[in-house]
Amino acid sequence: MKNTVIQITNNGMGKADETLQHKLIGKYLELIQLNDSLPNAICFYTDGVKLVVEGSPVLEQLDALETKGVRLIVCSTCLEYFNLTEKVQLGIVGGMTDIIEAQVKAEKVITL
Repeated sequence: MKNTVIQITNNGMGKADETLQHKLIGKYLELIQLNDSLPNAICFYTDGVKLVVEGSPVLEQLDALETKGVRLIVCSTCLEYFNLTEKVQLGIVGGMTDIIEAQVKAEKVITL
């Protein structure tokens, strides 16, 4: 996954019951940690920002990725929209410019 950016735009993975979405994204993030080649960054926007705030079921997996050097970029506009700015637990709160910069530098962008 070297030189890859993952974009998370949902509060979970896929379009299903929230419990299943959370279970799937948790497993996905857990398995990425085991990979020898980690993504450069994970960008969170729209509903995806809900995964980096207080009460998220995947904070542990995201913390492990951040500890291994994966940049977690969180959309400030989205956080403000959902009134979640004060509840951010992980990542770099940035703007669309930060997300675009990560995308442009990446060889591959994966959207979940």
